[in-house]
Amino acid sequence: MRALLVCSTALFAALLAASPHPASAQMKLSPKATTPSGPETRYFTSIDGLMDGNADVILKETRQGKTVTAAVLDVCYPVAKNSDRKDRFVVNLQVAGQTLTGTTQSVGEKAPVSVKLLRKQAGDSFEFRGQISIGQVVTEVTSSDNSDLSEKEFQDNQTSDDGITPQPKDFTDVSPEAIAVKVKLDVATDFLKSLKGQAVEVTLASLTVGCDALRAGEQTISMSVDPERAGALLAKFKAMPGVTAAGWTAGMTEMDRTIRFAAADWREGDKISKDKLAAAVANVLSRTLAAKPASQSFNPATGKLKLVFKRPNPDFPALDLTDTIEVAGLVSPDKPGTTDKLMLWIGSPATTTTDESSGAKLNLSDDASVDEEGDQPDDNGSIEALAKELKGQRWDADKSAWK
Repeated sequence: MRALLVCSTALFAALLAASPHPASAQMKLSPKATTPSGPETRYFTSIDGLMDGNADVILKETRQGKTVTAAVLDVCYPVAKNSDRKDRFVVNLQVAGQTLTGTTQSVGEKAPVSVKLLRKQAGDSFEFRGQISIGQVVTEVTSSDNSDLSEKEFQDNQTSDDGITPQPKDFTDVSPEAIAVKVKLDVATDFLKSLKGQAVEVTLASLTVGCDALRAGEQTISMSVDPERAGALLAKFKAMPGVTAAGWTAGMTEMDRTIRFAAADWREGDKISKDKLAAAVANVLSRTLAAKPASQSFNPATGKLKLVFKRPNPDFPALDLTDTIEVAGLVSPDKPGTTDKLMLWIGSPATTTTDESSGAKLNLSDDASVDEEGDQPDDNGSIEALAKELKGQRWDADKSAWK
């Protein structure tokens, strides 16, 4: 019996040694998994030389490996040399080996467009040569050493901020008089015409339709308005056809020259007592600037305060010259909606010197530039004096809070 057991054990051991392990056999027999690569989208965001380098170009390619299977060329360009007005065309290109061709018409001017490009790749660098015709104008394309972008890289570069804050918590990051509206291009003209005769100032630069606006199909129009009317005007704009966003944006106010103070003493019903406040501000500034108040006024559209002071010029007293000092200001609630606080922003003084004496005048010119860094007019502690007079708070930039 013992001999039989030993024999069986030996036979089992021999069979085990002769046979591969089941798992090991499976690993050896399984072929290596392969996944065919799918189509890939790549982008070029510049092709040198188009429209004297003024064209904004996006070439989108769909590739299978290194082979281009489809391509779309999107070009935004000035309608004329040195013009701010833009036109754009988008053309689906036919791919035949290294040649890309296509025809279309421009979006705005409806000009016929013809494209023929020869594309060559050398490692990670790409070269484009050929012609692009728009109407009667033919542009020769010679662009080498181009790099492409992945879908993610391209999308990351396309993100843009319109600067519009629909519901700001206060007016520390946006300005109370500065509002902006994003409107669809096909109704932008009608929207702008609706502003004629209204008490608003439209920012001229925002009338230019750039390449981003053409591609997005929306234009952001900036304007200034009296802060007390801004909320109601924005509510009206939001209900208008084609408006996709509306709110406050950056404007004239700077927090280091802004004071926040209690509103109770400076209101008449639900309105700010602007003339009373302007008189108080002028009284303080007349002391700090050592000048006499000459006039004060509010812009009916923007609510901007303009204070004018005069004083004898101290540089050459015998000439009897006069300094005229202009100071801009803006008073508003400290945030949209109901609040018991007001904000006052006061700009830097701007001084001009003239001869206002009787008789013959001395003609003067001032070549000094106030744009140079560190060459800002001295207001002789005006902001601090106003904060004390109004029992107000100054802005602490380090803590981003009122102090």
